[in-house]
Amino acid sequence: MSSYQIPGKIQRLGEDIHTNQLRYHHKRVALTKEFTFDSAHHLHQYEGKCKSLHGHTYRLFITISGYVNDRGFVLDFSDLKKIFKEYIELKCDHRYLNESLPPMNTTVENMIYWVWEQIETALGQLPGVRKDQEIRLEEVKLYETPTSYATLKREWVEENE
Repeated sequence: MSSYQIPGKIQRLGEDIHTNQLRYHHKRVALTKEFTFDSAHHLHQYEGKCKSLHGHTYRLFITISGYVNDRGFVLDFSDLKKIFKEYIELKCDHRYLNESLPPMNTTVENMIYWVWEQIETALGQLPGVRKDQEIRLEEVKLYETPTSYATLKREWVEENE
């Protein structure tokens, strides 16, 4: 005998649940979304394979946090996707990073701070986000290879400001 059940009735807003019940708590919650992009680059003043032009499939993890709104959301994951597409992917995906990013040695250590700046800018321009939600960027991880990545955390960024 299976313990799976087919719902007898679909929950309806205004009948089975009311708008004042959509937010279950008033705590800060972190959300993380993963993205990938493919790019080519080379490193300056480096003696090793990465001195030559080569490519990577980068994996980017963006973690934001905030307080849930009246509907129980901090931020829709589609908003994070839009930020990635407009601020990161357009400048990085299938691009030569030495040309498409600001002048820098395109190390993962440099790139992650540039990514941070882009996301911070985008979060500040999101429509429909209430100030009392206090949405902020918490952490960014940028994988250059499946086993090598850089991490940048809010407290590290703020300690040098």
